[in-house]
Amino acid sequence: MATIAKRGNLQWQAKIRRKGHPEQSKTFETKSDAEAWARSVENEMDRGVFVSRKEAERVTLYEALDRYIAEYAPKLAQPEDAIFKARRLQRRPLAQKFLAAIRPKDIADFRREREAEGVAGNTIRLDFALLSKLFNHARADWGMESLSNPVQLAAKPKIARGRERRLEVGEEERLLDTAPPAFRSVIRFAIETAMRRGEIAALTWQNIDLTRGTAFLPETKNGTARTVPLSQTARSILQSLPGREGSVFNISEQWITRLMMAATKAAGIEDMTFHDLRHEATSRLFEMTDLDVMEIKAITGHKSLQMLSRYAHLRTVRLVRRLDGTKRGTIDHERAITN
Repeated sequence: MATIAKRGNLQWQAKIRRKGHPEQSKTFETKSDAEAWARSVENEMDRGVFVSRKEAERVTLYEALDRYIAEYAPKLAQPEDAIFKARRLQRRPLAQKFLAAIRPKDIADFRREREAEGVAGNTIRLDFALLSKLFNHARADWGMESLSNPVQLAAKPKIARGRERRLEVGEEERLLDTAPPAFRSVIRFAIETAMRRGEIAALTWQNIDLTRGTAFLPETKNGTARTVPLSQTARSILQSLPGREGSVFNISEQWITRLMMAATKAAGIEDMTFHDLRHEATSRLFEMTDLDVMEIKAITGHKSLQMLSRYAHLRTVRLVRRLDGTKRGTIDHERAITN
């Protein structure tokens, strides 16, 4: 039988001693809350489904994030990114709550706070993903079996439509004119291959086969390796580079971003990011080649065909020619028509 005792003027403590179970106790602001908690715990003990909540009730989200950083983040493909996100979450008021006290409403409030700050929906989704992993990790590995995952029940933020920014007439030339020579090669290679910033930064000569015309990517954003076929232009860019050991471009992701910002500013190009070059490259694969969607997906590394569906309109004219009897493979003829 539970005992309910008053502690001071504003708190009530419920304590349960039951043979075969560790002692359970919790403090509440009202006696009715203490009694309700005690009834719930005793009912679970009677049914043989009780799992102690002590661990989850005494560990804050801040402390759990520290443990996540120490144990989980180092195993990820991009540990620095995960650590940065976790540290950012630790600065939120939500981090001061105990894990067991965090409800779906708290997660929803966190979403509303971020939205009010003007944060993009995809950024908030990434925070949600980290929190969800943390709660699942706590349940599976940290002895908090009673802990529920409040993120799973909270409404997810809406994702804005993907960026459609492409290089306009003259922008590619201006961008290449203002970029330093070494970074000029990076820009041209990105447009030729549709490779991501991180993939280009991590590219090593060990994984380049100029004879076969391929670049092997052992680690990608999607967590799977892929081999990128290199066009003649892409191979020429690589052949023009000095050295054949270590990093191909000898540049970090952060420097790619900084140099892109400097180059676009110098060229007078607004609202253009390095990732937009991937969109440009993918668009050109649809516009200027006769590759089918599966072949393009193999080159770009998009996770699903649905992600490539927004490029389908780029082949509308070509589909009209197909209906009129033009055979697949007549690229030059079709390009002349569209131009």
